[in-house]
Amino acid sequence: MRSVDPLTCEQVFRRLNDYLDRNLEDAEMEQVAEHLEVCAQCASEHAFEATMLDGLKERLRHVTAPPSLLDKIQRILSAS
Repeated sequence: MRSVDPLTCEQVFRRLNDYLDRNLEDAEMEQVAEHLEVCAQCASEHAFEATMLDGLKERLRHVTAPPSLLDKIQRILSAS
C-alpha cells in the first residue's frame, strides 16, 4: 500500500528537473518515481530530459576555459 498520494502528470512535469537533479525531498522523489513507473508519457519525457542532461554534462566536461577566465575566478575565490 502506498504511503503517499500519487502525483498527476502536470505535477510530475513541474518536478522533473528537480527530480533529475535529485533536489526533491525523499517523499517527492518516491512519488515521482512511482508515477514514472506507471505513466508511459511521463517516463518518455523523463528519458528525453535525462538524455539531454547527460549529453550537456558530457559536452561541458570537454570545454576548456581560457587562462584569463581561470585567473579571474581564482582571484575572486581568493578574495572571498
